[in-house]
Amino acid sequence: MPALDEPLKKSLGAATAKVMADHLDLHTVGDLLHHYPRRYAERGELTPLSELPLDEHVTVVAQVADARVLTFNQGRGRRLEVTITDGSGRLQLVFFGKGVHKPHKDLLPGSRAMFAGKVSVFNHKLQLAHPAYEPLGVVGAEDAVDAADAFANQLIPIYPACKQLESWKIAKAVDAVLPHAAEAADPLPPSLREGRGLATLPDALRKIHRPRTKADIAEARDRLKWDEAFVLQVALARRRFADSQLPAVARKYRPGGLLDAFDAKLPFTLTEGQQKVTKEIFDDLAAEHPMHRLLQGEVGSGKTMVALRAMLTVVDAGGQAAMLAPTEVLAQQHHRSITQMMGELAEGGMLGGTEDATKVVLLTGSMGMPARRKALLDLATGEAGIVIGTHALIEDKVRFHDLGLVVVDEQHRFGVEQRDALRSKGKQPPHLLVMTATPIPRTVAMTVFGDLETSVLDQLPAGRSPIASHVVPAQDKPHFLARAWERVREEVENGHQAYVVCPRIGDDADEAANAKKKSPESPESPEDAAEKRPPLAVIEIAEQLAAGPLRGLRVEVLHGRMQPDDKDDVMRRFAAAEVDVLVATTVIEVGVDVPNATAMVIMDADRFGVSQLHQLRGRVGRGSAPGLCLLVSEMPEASPARARLKAVAATLDGFELSRIDLEQRREGDVLGQAQSGVRSSLRMLAVIEDEEIIAAAREEAVTIVSEDPALERLPELRTALDALLDEEREQYLDKG
Repeated sequence: MPALDEPLKKSLGAATAKVMADHLDLHTVGDLLHHYPRRYAERGELTPLSELPLDEHVTVVAQVADARVLTFNQGRGRRLEVTITDGSGRLQLVFFGKGVHKPHKDLLPGSRAMFAGKVSVFNHKLQLAHPAYEPLGVVGAEDAVDAADAFANQLIPIYPACKQLESWKIAKAVDAVLPHAAEAADPLPPSLREGRGLATLPDALRKIHRPRTKADIAEARDRLKWDEAFVLQVALARRRFADSQLPAVARKYRPGGLLDAFDAKLPFTLTEGQQKVTKEIFDDLAAEHPMHRLLQGEVGSGKTMVALRAMLTVVDAGGQAAMLAPTEVLAQQHHRSITQMMGELAEGGMLGGTEDATKVVLLTGSMGMPARRKALLDLATGEAGIVIGTHALIEDKVRFHDLGLVVVDEQHRFGVEQRDALRSKGKQPPHLLVMTATPIPRTVAMTVFGDLETSVLDQLPAGRSPIASHVVPAQDKPHFLARAWERVREEVENGHQAYVVCPRIGDDADEAANAKKKSPESPESPEDAAEKRPPLAVIEIAEQLAAGPLRGLRVEVLHGRMQPDDKDDVMRRFAAAEVDVLVATTVIEVGVDVPNATAMVIMDADRFGVSQLHQLRGRVGRGSAPGLCLLVSEMPEASPARARLKAVAATLDGFELSRIDLEQRREGDVLGQAQSGVRSSLRMLAVIEDEEIIAAAREEAVTIVSEDPALERLPELRTALDALLDEEREQYLDKG
């Protein structure tokens, strides 16, 4: 058994190994060697105490300023209060009862130590109660040898730790297994490692855990980032290679068919970007292995038009195309807009349909039985060339005559299994086109959707208007909110319509969920108060507006728990301008297209993510009149939530916003909850910061896989891949 696969209990003993397994998910020597320090303290340098996060487990290096024992409870209780300092800020430590004696002896004024504990607030001051500590104090002669060695290593590694195991205890455990680093198998091919001047893996592991200089850390990090990026990109390159070996029916463009008839009716020409992306897609469709392409682009860049033309090409070539939407509202919206765009070309087999026409059917879970039976029959006989639906398309009962293309709208809402189940409906794997609603940075696409080739639409179609966005601070400046409602009224008086978006519905099901979340009363900052109040709700806000600032306007509500027919009816009336103001949840986030709607007010905007706000804002300014988006928030000026809103107000560039969004989230969330396989393997690599490494690793991976798909000449790389992708993750990436 390779040394790195050895269970930790052999080296560390059963008790420590159990804590590591239970609390840090570390089981083998290799796991511990890949548990990298979070940061390094310099032996002469103190941790800035003013920046410590509340309620988090922290490790700090500080100097004792003073220590005093106080009695309480008429002398029966004792408590030791120690003040530590970083030279500017101070932090209080408290020890009680029997725990007073030893720290009182160890923590003398002027001495230094590492302290670990959870930061809390007592009497408006930050404190650590009963912290664990490790003295770094004055060293006696008998320790001189150890001390000389320790001081040669000026950098103290601080590990991701837990209450049960402090950072310095993890460091001691690492010392016990570090000699095994020499036996680490190196996944990077020697030519790549030498060509890029990277350290060997054993060397990188030694330097990341026990650096002598900052240059050691940088060298180790570069090497370990390469490992992660490269092994992941090899996994994805092998996936793409395997996909390219699958058979598929080529669906070639046929002149004089449905697509040409459709193009002849278009009242506008395609943008250059749409033409370029269309060519990429048509080339893929004409090949005899399945297309796997990600189509991403700015909100409103005309992705649906590009997808529809691909669907028509497949119908011309004798196949069927299915479009999978994440919600019923969206499926109905797509069905309505596609049948409108196609006109009589969507009336195959009906009076008034042209001879080229096909049938476009809708299939959702809440349809009545007769309509559903008819749709299923049209799909099975091939009468319907295009179907638009929700998850209902995936059910076992659904049979296709000849499924040639699957278009998935809004990828992140679809689990892997759904995409797969639909692909298995074809006689051979159908071509696949995935559309994302908001842009994603290139390297995130390479990592999260790494098994797909990417096409990007970055031009907006002509005739789109600019959108002005502003933050409305409802708490600091209530008159700004009053002015916001006046602006909505002005838009309606000018013949336009408006949306008001709220985070919550506000019906009984909602209330019950909120009641559970209420927290005990405690003095709060304005930020806490804004956080803790339940989010504003559609039903209440609609009533307040109709009775107050928007009295006399036609105000309606739309949310996910309404009956499908009612939702459809409200959307239809809004589209027909029979409703002035639509108060809605985020059901309108995607694909809703009402060019006459020019204003949007987003209540509690700080409760939404950056990409979601950008997506919502994309619902206005779709016609010739300029759009207005007002982001209402009660968060204080200096809060991170307000900074996020300012960023959204400052730019309409979705790619820029998706970067801001991802930089503000933790890396794990970037790769998505479900992408856990990838997430747990990225310890060092930051998807946004390390763009260059990821792009270079992808190129290297493609070269290696095209020359040696089974990696027969690179057994160490094969081993690393197996470790990264135990079977289930491999499957996951496959479907992802």
